[in-house]
Amino acid sequence: MSTSTAEERRRAIVLAARRDGTVDVTVLATELGVAKETVRRDLRVLEDHGLLRRTHGGAYPVESAGFETTLAFRATSHVPEKRRVAAAAAELLGDAETVFVDEGYTPQLIAEAFPRDRPLTVVTASLPVAGLLAEVEHISVLLLGGRVRRGTLATVDHWTTKMLSGFVVDLAFIGANGISREHGLTTPDPAVSEVKAQAIRAARRVVFAGVHTKFGAVSFCRFAEVAALEAIVTSTLLPTAEAHRYSLLGPQVIRV
Repeated sequence: MSTSTAEERRRAIVLAARRDGTVDVTVLATELGVAKETVRRDLRVLEDHGLLRRTHGGAYPVESAGFETTLAFRATSHVPEKRRVAAAAAELLGDAETVFVDEGYTPQLIAEAFPRDRPLTVVTASLPVAGLLAEVEHISVLLLGGRVRRGTLATVDHWTTKMLSGFVVDLAFIGANGISREHGLTTPDPAVSEVKAQAIRAARRVVFAGVHTKFGAVSFCRFAEVAALEAIVTSTLLPTAEAHRYSLLGPQVIRV
């Protein structure tokens, strides 16, 4: 990974982060043949440009219009945290009889946690969610038609949004690639953004569930304001003070 200019070096760092899901300062310094402080400076620049988010000792890629992690990758990152968040989100089901479940790995985990002993109608654009619930005796699944996106195995485009526009659901479990107080909920792909926005319009109650790394991240397409949410479910890795700032915008913030 020998590189000669700062621009080439930074491009190599972004490519490595997107390939591996994360990068380490010490490893990069060795591979690039530069000082750790040079790598740290590169990571600061890349974070300023919205390409990476720094962590202690490294960084991970920010999803954008040109880059999005696959469902397979999401099923390998922050999994224990996602399971805790999903279980807590599923407890908000209450007496809902009709539910929208978004695409993505955390919503899939929420669907796994649904009760199996009472009638429930689930509307989803996610093929994995539909497959997961189709065999459950008391759960009726409505799979939204449309073009299937390769990386996330979810349907999008006008067929999906038109079908969804005909429903009113009690509760929508929504995911996002990023959530920030200033820009709301965002996702890289305009087609996905349309489906999420339509699901929120169709729902009486909306719950966002996501791990702490989603907070402060901003992607290309905004589909909802934080105030549109009844609740935000995340983990205790989101600092208390930051959780309080989100709660001031309207939603209940639950940390598990």
